[in-house]
Amino acid sequence: MNVISDVMFWISTGLLVPVVVLLIALFFRALLLVGSFFGQYLSMRKNEKLIGEQMSVLTSNNVDELLAKLPVKKDSLVLIYMQLILEVQDNDAQVKRLLANFEIAADKDLSTSKTLTKLGPILGLMGTLIPMGPALVGLSTGDIGSMAYNMQVAFATTVIGLFAGAIGFITQQIKQRWYLQDMINLDFLAEVLTAKRNNP
Repeated sequence: MNVISDVMFWISTGLLVPVVVLLIALFFRALLLVGSFFGQYLSMRKNEKLIGEQMSVLTSNNVDELLAKLPVKKDSLVLIYMQLILEVQDNDAQVKRLLANFEIAADKDLSTSKTLTKLGPILGLMGTLIPMGPALVGLSTGDIGSMAYNMQVAFATTVIGLFAGAIGFITQQIKQRWYLQDMINLDFLAEVLTAKRNNP
């Protein structure tokens, strides 16, 4: 039994370095996500008013004018897909394909936030528990320096893991609301185009 315990202890101790490296990578990825999220927020705020105004007056009679009113520079996913849908408006199958592709693209954009939300706390917990073994060994042998160092590592990994997880969770929640609104607008556009085709 001691041999099995020793092997498990060596394995868990050996995982500390990969866990710490992954946590550092997640930390920097979370910082990059904050930067890209801020840029996406500015773009969304800029286009939100325009899209809202156009959707509120959109009918099958004036839907052809929408393409000309969209910004030339398409800096958001919903604007790109609005243009694509308007370009293939006479093909119902293509419109449905584009709506499905938008959902996939939105989910792909959310993947980083989802990864941080799940992996951050997991790796943080692993980084907390792994040094606890050597810390308890140091405590039992009276090596206070070793125990203090391992406890420092345990607390630091917890904080970094929770930070990355919090960034992922917050950005995921906000982006999901954005994409839900975008999907509602695209579905409405598709319904208007369907009405136009059925009542030429």
